[in-house]
Amino acid sequence: MYQSTNRRDFIRNVALLVGGTAILPEIGCHSTSTIKGVGNHHLDTFGIQLYTLRDLVPTDIMGVVSSLSTFGYRQIEGYEGDRGLWWGFTPLEFKNRIQDVGIKMVSSHCNYLVDLDQKAEQAAMVGLEYLICPSVGPQKSMDDWKRVTDSFNTAGSICKKHGIRFAYHNHEYSFIAFSGMIPHDYIMANTDASTVDHEMDIYWVVTSGADPEAFLTKYKNRFRLCHIKDRIIGSAERDASCDLGTGMINYPKILRTALDNGMKHFIIEQERYDGTTSIKSAEANANYLKKLMV
Repeated sequence: MYQSTNRRDFIRNVALLVGGTAILPEIGCHSTSTIKGVGNHHLDTFGIQLYTLRDLVPTDIMGVVSSLSTFGYRQIEGYEGDRGLWWGFTPLEFKNRIQDVGIKMVSSHCNYLVDLDQKAEQAAMVGLEYLICPSVGPQKSMDDWKRVTDSFNTAGSICKKHGIRFAYHNHEYSFIAFSGMIPHDYIMANTDASTVDHEMDIYWVVTSGADPEAFLTKYKNRFRLCHIKDRIIGSAERDASCDLGTGMINYPKILRTALDNGMKHFIIEQERYDGTTSIKSAEANANYLKKLMV
């Protein structure tokens, strides 16, 4: 989600995508009325990260939420915009307005380094389960990564005090080797599992050249939320997200593994649109998940 990377990391990513296809998930294009996976269950509930609709949310957030409800979304994940977490409403006003159209806000990305105690108190008051760090960027040293994990543990303690959880949302850089280790392994080893969870952005794991299923099984019950967006077939670009079912990520298989390893929230996000609009992509992605069997 909305994080740039340096050129060295991007070049390394492209090399992995072009030369390391053996470790990438299978291509997963589907056009049938029921999308077959490895099981026989539909996802009961799924949500969407409002950043997907960042062109519309600032001027008509309630209109956007109302449309999302008609598409079949029952959950949203927020992000902290210019008007804060609640987009100019009080927390209770926001909760009641979206509840009127059958939507629940389960989590929000936020700047966890500023006023987290107040944000966690408000989030708990209106029933959010998580506040999430959207990004920390590539780090330059092991000391930097230690400072990051220390800050996550502090945030986890603050959120726990208010009865909610803290989580970290990954980009590709934490799955690329750095100083003889994989940063995400370091994050997992050095954050308190009792207070810090993780939101796996599956697209970014694939973009790094890593295997999302391997991390889901290695760290069972640590990834509690996920971002779901597809990747354009054959593209070596960093930002190559596309509508679900039109790209190369095998979501029926990956989401089954996610379910088997403790995933609780399945959240669509899209950052790029090819010949359509954000609201049309949101509808197409909802239609994909409603048909998906895992």
